[in-house]
Amino acid sequence: SVTEDLIRRNAEHNDCVIFSLEELSLHQQEIEKLEHIDKWCRDLKILYLQNNLIGKIENVSKLKKLEYLNLALNNIEKIENLEGCEGLTKLDLTVNFIGELSSIKTLQCNIQLKELFLMGNPCADFEGYRQFVVATLQQLKKWLDGKEIERSERIQALQNYPVVEQQIRQQEKAYCLRRAKDKEEAQRKLEEEQENEDKKRSNPGFDGRWYTDIDATLPFSFESKDHLPASEIGKEECNKTELDESEEDLAFWNKPSLFTPESRLETLRHMEKQRKNQEKFSENKKKVKPPRTLITEDGRVLNVNEPKLDFSLKDDEKHNQIILDLAVYRYMDTSLIDVDVQTTYVRVTVKGKPFQLVLPAEVKPDSSSARRSQTTGHLVVCMPKVGEVITSGRKAAKSVKTTSDIIKEQTNKRSKQIEKLEVDPSKHSFPDVANIVQEKKHTPRRVGSEPKRIPSDDDPDFEDNPDVPPLI
Repeated sequence: SVTEDLIRRNAEHNDCVIFSLEELSLHQQEIEKLEHIDKWCRDLKILYLQNNLIGKIENVSKLKKLEYLNLALNNIEKIENLEGCEGLTKLDLTVNFIGELSSIKTLQCNIQLKELFLMGNPCADFEGYRQFVVATLQQLKKWLDGKEIERSERIQALQNYPVVEQQIRQQEKAYCLRRAKDKEEAQRKLEEEQENEDKKRSNPGFDGRWYTDIDATLPFSFESKDHLPASEIGKEECNKTELDESEEDLAFWNKPSLFTPESRLETLRHMEKQRKNQEKFSENKKKVKPPRTLITEDGRVLNVNEPKLDFSLKDDEKHNQIILDLAVYRYMDTSLIDVDVQTTYVRVTVKGKPFQLVLPAEVKPDSSSARRSQTTGHLVVCMPKVGEVITSGRKAAKSVKTTSDIIKEQTNKRSKQIEKLEVDPSKHSFPDVANIVQEKKHTPRRVGSEPKRIPSDDDPDFEDNPDVPPLI
């Protein structure tokens, strides 16, 4: 049936809003009953419902603005319930099961109707069909079954209308009798099939074939299956079921049937059954992929990259930690990522696919951290090394020194002592090369010497020599 979700999914061009929808396409949806459209989509102008299983025209009379209604390839047997569609200008009922041609009189209320398509219906084979339609629907001034209606054709149809109408009535009566017999036959077949299905359900072990005592002399009887493994027995039963299903399907398509609404429904039910059986067989045959081995039986950790992501592993000596940069998909939800840090390896599960990497050194799982980049989406896992002190803003915790750490410290001390070169000038005969150039030179002072007297202009022994420059 027609559901609100179905209409919204087909109303994407209108932002999934259905109350203001003007055009709706519901073709090939296996709809059997037409409902709810006149309540949810009052503004519809174009409605496509072709290639469904609709058996009756209903629940469209309130669509006052409807201009084009396509009901081709359905199971409609009578034209009805279209009087309220005041704006209807085109009606397509191609390839249906309309046998009551006199039901077109209900379209006389649709004064805007200009085009009508009835080809492929049983009534289109009646003698005088076109004349009867042209004379009955005088507002139909353009097309009937894609052929233009001429004025002379209408005048002639109106003149012969009484005789043509009587012929149509007789042909309708004969058709209705045949149609009643077809319905009874279809109902009988349906009841027989239902009984067979009930028998199969009550006796699931019986396949409809009887076996004689001769079968007991065969080398492989039914009792001999006990020695076979369960997988072989299940495979044999599956193959047998597939063979039976294929034979049943071939018999169905080779069986002659009438072109009736019941036969169309039967075909649909059979195709639906075959599809479900196919899905069931495919699920049974589907092999479950074994889980990938991450750690071998002897405890060896393997490197695995099932999600096939780019990564980089960096040894940050400055902060004494190992950093893993995993190129996770940028727009992936973080809830789909699971990180597990162990002492010797790190494992990241991305959408159920494991990424595992063996670390070059032991790390502290409790002190490790994982975060994602807001720009690239990459996952960055920081794993501090065991036995190292991480420099940070907080006070660093003292780590337990191992033998290897003591050896490293002694080596560092030796290297520092070798790098430093100290020279004591008092113990060696060579001069101090570091102090060859002095910033300020001091002259030694003699003991007991008189200070030098500077002559002045008042001294009687002073002679001024103009060639000598003045003292500074």
